[in-house]
Amino acid sequence: MSLPTPFLQSLEGVVGYHKAAFEAVHASGETVTAIRVNPSKKPDQILFEHTSPVPWCPHGYYLEARPSFTLDPNFHAGAYYVQDASSMFLWQALANVVGASNGQKVLDLCAAPGGKSTLLSTYFNNGLVVSNEVIKQRASVLVENMTKWGASNTVVTNNDPVHFQSLPGFFDVMVVDAPCSGSGLFRKDPSAIDGWSVDLVALCAQRQQRILADALPALADGGVLIYATCSYDPQEDEMIADWLVNEMGLTPQAIDIDPAYGIIETKAGQSGAPGYRFYPNHVKGEGFFIAAFKKEKSLPAAYKPFKTKDAVLEKLTKKMQEQLVQHIALDNNTATFLQSGMIKAIPAVFEASILQLASQLYIKKAGVSVGEIKGHDFIPAHELAVSYLPLDTFNAIDLDKEQALSYLRRAEFSCTVQKGWSLMRYNGLGLGWAKILPNRINNYYPQEWRILKT
Repeated sequence: MSLPTPFLQSLEGVVGYHKAAFEAVHASGETVTAIRVNPSKKPDQILFEHTSPVPWCPHGYYLEARPSFTLDPNFHAGAYYVQDASSMFLWQALANVVGASNGQKVLDLCAAPGGKSTLLSTYFNNGLVVSNEVIKQRASVLVENMTKWGASNTVVTNNDPVHFQSLPGFFDVMVVDAPCSGSGLFRKDPSAIDGWSVDLVALCAQRQQRILADALPALADGGVLIYATCSYDPQEDEMIADWLVNEMGLTPQAIDIDPAYGIIETKAGQSGAPGYRFYPNHVKGEGFFIAAFKKEKSLPAAYKPFKTKDAVLEKLTKKMQEQLVQHIALDNNTATFLQSGMIKAIPAVFEASILQLASQLYIKKAGVSVGEIKGHDFIPAHELAVSYLPLDTFNAIDLDKEQALSYLRRAEFSCTVQKGWSLMRYNGLGLGWAKILPNRINNYYPQEWRILKT
């Protein structure tokens, strides 16, 4: 792998950069595979053999070799998320700077494909996590990954960062893993080298400032900002930290690191704000930068709300509620509402917050879609099958791996079944629904998510 000369020149003098070792690790062909287990679905130790822990994330594991995740039904059931180990350091940053989960409202501003949002929904298991993606196609991928993760404390939005100014001081924590020049991914994705340029770095730095300036009014006074990139360039890292301190008035926060981790602590040139660099010749992971800040004072917002009509969220009729309880036993901590005919389940404590979000933002997904009531029939939603909600009232069919893969391909398979709606499970985890008829099985796995690989 040949790294661009201007790129290597841009790193000269940067703390932690050692040219020979850096070039050698990129030329080595080494690959690192890591997963983060969903603790609400499966115990950590049973998914893969020959794992070793990611030291800064309690649910992170390195795998000895990269399996075919596409052909693992556990993956489609949301038992784990494939994520670079460096990115999992977000967990330790939160533990140091935010502390315990205590009902916080959290925004993941640039969230697709969903790695950090799934981590946030686990960390803030009693909070509310809003995962936003401005690009429509990427937002659909985000919806899929958040659906498979299964948490009801999440909302997926499809908005420009400036739209969040219509929610001043709404969020306690904001994570901005900003679009960047991508140099930290060169080892993992050599094709990214072709798109890199000095001009791209400058453009990305300008975009990062705009994104942050647009969104920061939505962060509460005393709230925490976590800023991250997968770039090595100081223009996108330490210089943005300087800008956040000097121009936006944020207060930098230190993150504890064990020297054994190999993470390099840096200081921004003007403000001295600490930042944390991940080099693949120092850590078992890809290139990454992260820094934390607190917002001590309000920032002006010049944006006028773009969406003023009331959100179309309806209460269930008494008859619907009576029908629903015949099929699923939701506890008193779960609220339901109706949106476009679909019953949604959300944490009751955040009902008013979700209504407020829906009045200002384009919501792609809120909580868990439970299903629809049509006449006397209840039609369960796919989101319900892969959620944390109680499913013991439904008939369930446990599939072996071959059957599960056929189901996920929407191919024909046979099993001993009872008539009616049945939850298809693998390894005790919900995969989706099938309706059992006298002479066939109707497969309701989402057509657009089916496995195409043979």
